Amino acid sequence: MTADPPARRRPRAVPDAASSDAGFDDLLQVLGEQLGDHLGEPAQSSDPRGRRKLKNVTFEYEPAHTAVHDMAGEAGYSLASNWFTQLLAQLAVANSITKSQLCVFLYVAGAQQRGTGVAQYTQQEITDGLNKLAAHKDGKRITRSTVNRAIKALVGYKWIEQLGNGMIQLNVRLWFHGNSNAQHAVLEQLAVQHDRDPEAFPHGIGPEGHQEQLDLGFTEHPHYGVGRRTG
Repeated sequence: MTADPPARRRPRAVPDAASSDAGFDDLLQVLGEQLGDHLGEPAQSSDPRGRRKLKNVTFEYEPAHTAVHDMAGEAGYSLASNWFTQLLAQLAVANSITKSQLCVFLYVAGAQQRGTGVAQYTQQEITDGLNKLAAHKDGKRITRSTVNRAIKALVGYKWIEQLGNGMIQLNVRLWFHGNSNAQHAVLEQLAVQHDRDPEAFPHGIGPEGHQEQLDLGFTEHPHYGVGRRTG
């Protein structure tokens, strides 16, 4: 009696070592299995011991395209209209706004809550804040009554609005701390509050007569300097 011949094994295809597609397909298959498990899809095998695991795989990430701001101080930062920033300088040189108006606006603008354009300050807090350095040097100080007059003028210029309870709304078309989506949301809210009046806050920016001249490119301002303003 002769013994049965040994069982012949079927030939197994061996991937070509020079081909990168075979290894890449295998990697994709394992990734698909693991991602399927993570997303709650049924795995091919219920026995975790039979699953293949990726080993020695390195993932590379590109750095974020948006750089982090590096700003002085600890109070964050604000984004201002370039046109308005230059307008402030021109108005100051031409004595078309008072020193107190400029100082009150800048102090309030630097304290707006991110994404809202709102600063929370009473007039006394603005007065105390502006006098902080002067108090150490025993120098000239601003009074609360002067701050009150400056705020009324700034409201007339439509640079700010008073909301009550120590809340001040800045004109977010001039100065805004936050991204564009937040700014558009604030602008929409203001438009609704003012019945979408194109001349109401935050539009029709003053002082009166100065914006048109600047927009037209005038270098001389015949209305500036008429009656030197102080304070």
